[in-house]
Amino acid sequence: MLTESEIRELKHSATKVRINILKMIHNAKSGHPGGSLSGADILTVLYKKCLNIPKTWDKDNNFDKRDRFILSKGHASPLLYATLAECGIIPENELLTFRKFNSRLQGHPALGHVEGVEASTGSLGQGLAVACGVAAGLKLDKNNANVVVYMGDGELQEGSCWEGFMQAPHRKLNNMIVIIDRNKLQIDGSTEDVMALGDVGEKLKAFGWNVLEINGHDYQEIYNAIETAKTSDKPTAIVANTIKGKGVSFMENQAGWHGKAPNDEQLNNALEELQKGV
Repeated sequence: MLTESEIRELKHSATKVRINILKMIHNAKSGHPGGSLSGADILTVLYKKCLNIPKTWDKDNNFDKRDRFILSKGHASPLLYATLAECGIIPENELLTFRKFNSRLQGHPALGHVEGVEASTGSLGQGLAVACGVAAGLKLDKNNANVVVYMGDGELQEGSCWEGFMQAPHRKLNNMIVIIDRNKLQIDGSTEDVMALGDVGEKLKAFGWNVLEINGHDYQEIYNAIETAKTSDKPTAIVANTIKGKGVSFMENQAGWHGKAPNDEQLNNALEELQKGV
């Protein structure tokens, strides 16, 4: 269980992550704020409390034993970069180079360029398949590290996702944890209007997954689900119910903020709102 003090610290960190997400996207004049903001609480708990990842990255003697994190919805790269900076894995002063020429912080994560990036992602539907391969390789190496995949719900409309969802139980990859950002919005509107996903949890149970459903903004629920998933004898899917644009009132539950940068006034209003929570 998380203590009240730990929850306060996590909220503080998640707010900083959200502030940096908005500053990065505003400075670049492009990016994806909605689905980045919705995952700030999840990734903050994941990186601060649950993942075994060295701050010194590949300079750590136990680097091969690290947990692997794959951001399948690669367009939410501001979320990953801001979280890595909050955890001291990359420099915070590098964040404003996001989407600039010659920057390491590309619009979608690129393997080999940035500490903490385990796979090049952004073509939706591929992250889960990559994770299955990584998890299978760890099993063959008798490496006890976990593989955590963060996916968007709109991404689940890609057929390749369902090949991965079949593969993991078939290969008994209980070292895999998939977190689904179930904010029910994508670039074209409601996921249920574009291509209805229905009850995602029940579908995954039918595929042989251990399924947990949580409030993706409740730190205790996030922590409990991830720690429970680590002990499962099956691959685990955590369906995290979230709010797209969480933390900024005029962005919340608005599909129009899927891939649009705030202007100066909108940034200032958003930062003022968020900074009340720091």
